[in-house]
Amino acid sequence: MLVKNSFEIVSLERFLLKLMEVIKHKYRLFSTSKMARQFLGWVCWISSLGILRAQEVQWASKLIGFSSEYIKEAQGKEFRAVQVLGYPNTVPPFGQTACAWSPYNADSNVEEWVKVSFEHPQKAKNVVIVENFNPGCITQVYGYDAAGREVLLADNPPAPTGTGRALTLPVADSSLTIASIKVILNPSRVQGYNQIDAIGLTNKPFELKINVGKDAPKEILKENLGTGVNTKAQEVAPVISPDGKTLYFTRGKFEGNTGNAESQDVWVSAKQGDTWGEAQNISAPINNADHNAVTGVSSDGKTLYLMNVYRSDGTMALGFSKSLRTKSGWSQPSECKIADFNVLPIEGKTKSGEKTLEYLLEFSMSPKGNVLIIAAKLNDTNGDRDLYVSFIKPDGTWSKPQNMGIVVNTAEVESAPFIATDNKTLYFTSYGHAGYGGGDIFVTRRLDESWTKWSIPENLGPAINTPQWDGFLSIPASGDYAYVSSMQNSVGGEDIFRFKVYPAIRPEPVAIISGTVLNAIDKKPVKADVVTDLFRDSTSVNYSHIEYDPETGEYKLIVPVKEKYRLSTTKDGFYAPSEEIDLSREKNFREIKRNLTLIPIQAGTKITLSNVMFEQSKYDLVPSSLFELDKMVKLMQQHPAMEILLEGHTDNQGELALNIKLSEDRVNEVKKYFVSKGIAENRIQIKAWGPTKPLASNELEGSRRRNRRVEFTILKM
Repeated sequence: MLVKNSFEIVSLERFLLKLMEVIKHKYRLFSTSKMARQFLGWVCWISSLGILRAQEVQWASKLIGFSSEYIKEAQGKEFRAVQVLGYPNTVPPFGQTACAWSPYNADSNVEEWVKVSFEHPQKAKNVVIVENFNPGCITQVYGYDAAGREVLLADNPPAPTGTGRALTLPVADSSLTIASIKVILNPSRVQGYNQIDAIGLTNKPFELKINVGKDAPKEILKENLGTGVNTKAQEVAPVISPDGKTLYFTRGKFEGNTGNAESQDVWVSAKQGDTWGEAQNISAPINNADHNAVTGVSSDGKTLYLMNVYRSDGTMALGFSKSLRTKSGWSQPSECKIADFNVLPIEGKTKSGEKTLEYLLEFSMSPKGNVLIIAAKLNDTNGDRDLYVSFIKPDGTWSKPQNMGIVVNTAEVESAPFIATDNKTLYFTSYGHAGYGGGDIFVTRRLDESWTKWSIPENLGPAINTPQWDGFLSIPASGDYAYVSSMQNSVGGEDIFRFKVYPAIRPEPVAIISGTVLNAIDKKPVKADVVTDLFRDSTSVNYSHIEYDPETGEYKLIVPVKEKYRLSTTKDGFYAPSEEIDLSREKNFREIKRNLTLIPIQAGTKITLSNVMFEQSKYDLVPSSLFELDKMVKLMQQHPAMEILLEGHTDNQGELALNIKLSEDRVNEVKKYFVSKGIAENRIQIKAWGPTKPLASNELEGSRRRNRRVEFTILKM
């Protein structure tokens, strides 16, 4: 159950998150991580309240006591009495679930009971008891005020019809402020195990319904990817590359696989226009005689994350690995070690009823490559599988997995996670949250940096989720289409489909920034370190993971829009001008190509400090320019014999003489800054040119800003 949560709070939670973004970007508040954490704490607190504002029911929040509970496994919470808390996990037509309380005894004459309390005692017109399976065993219901006064609310409620019901009992004593409820059952009344999903208080009529995302379409076109991808075999687990151009998936029950028809292989298809080309077996070393699957791909497409650990003897072990694209193909997968990763087996049965034990794992890598989402059964799992988070450590190994909490995880199965490129939006499949079939896809959004606080999961709706199992959703950085596995309308077994992502479930927009690091003189690729900073006001912090190939000089990163970024490189013997990329006004996905140059440090080299900018008609340094100036100071400190010429330039707004004087003031301002940092005055010459040597047109302010610059020429090394 979802303890202390109400679906009616979702809109308020969204409002507060949106408000924080507006304040953050428009008014530049939350300038510290502490302020942001405090605000997010308020959001989490409000979204977890059980207060009766606009919602129809206050659901029980605390378990006081119970007679017995069915225990499936020692470490799990399936069927336990605690499942009676929170919002119901079942809706009509109801049915059995591990997310509801089942007394230990079935068909017994022994009295069973459960007692719960409410966070906010209230006067209520009705008590609601969700009997989701084998209803009709309730004999008495008692209410209690805060002082413990007991009032009989119902005696032998009417017998139901159907698999389950939401039993609504009127409260005759209107003066009773109900703090707790006790429900008594006689299991012998109805054959089989009896279940109670939830107990609540209400003053209004209410309807149990699936929590579907806002504005979910009633119909949506699911496009089969066609015969280039799908066959009469089984195509599952699509993983789309962030740029949307390459699709990896798993094919099973196929004669052309590496091992045999029963094994699973990784296949890959390249996008050709708006269609997908003929899929190719990715071959060894990724595919072998065992089951193989891709679980993620890096932002530059040059690292694949894979299911299982590839042992040197050709066998496989539990865990995950990664393979790098090299000139000769994909490298031998290497293990990614996870601390204290003790996976437990899941019990099942064969078609003939024989007991089986199997280990089931799924992974999703964050776009930064530093956070791993795991679906597994561990010692603290609520049900058959929960979602966990693990963080990369400085030595490249991964931290002990942390359970992602009861908002996401239930006492049933949570699986098939996918974290979107915004690093916030998580999609997963659940049997526990109310849905339309045998496992539905849900979306939830991260609320803080702990990765254990999430918004209430929303069902993607009946246009996407089918009566069968649905899962393995994957979305590229553009956020335009989602790729899923489904049995509905498939060619053979399961097929891969795509559908247009509607706004309410779309990840936040991002930008893909890519390019090559080049020598400014010969334009050849250069091996260098590439970093990016999130740049806000006069401060900057290292922000994003960058995929960089030192052999080709190519780099790629994915960043959220609505921010400003600075890209820079470092390499001994070179000066690296930084590149500012302003996405603060962007609202949609962007692809940006931006090459980075490295300028050899030698006598005669001229460097334009393009990011040393001044306001129009002023010579005060803009705070954002100090980053570039500090790089020049460091360069001169590293080369004590270096002497330079600083040349000042303006735009053409105003009189020529005044502009020449302004350019002189500006270049003197830069010189003063260098001297303040310990550079001797006699190492710096200056020259003022005014508007006579523009780099760009002076027609618009945007281009005039480029003309308000300082140039730096190395006179002597």
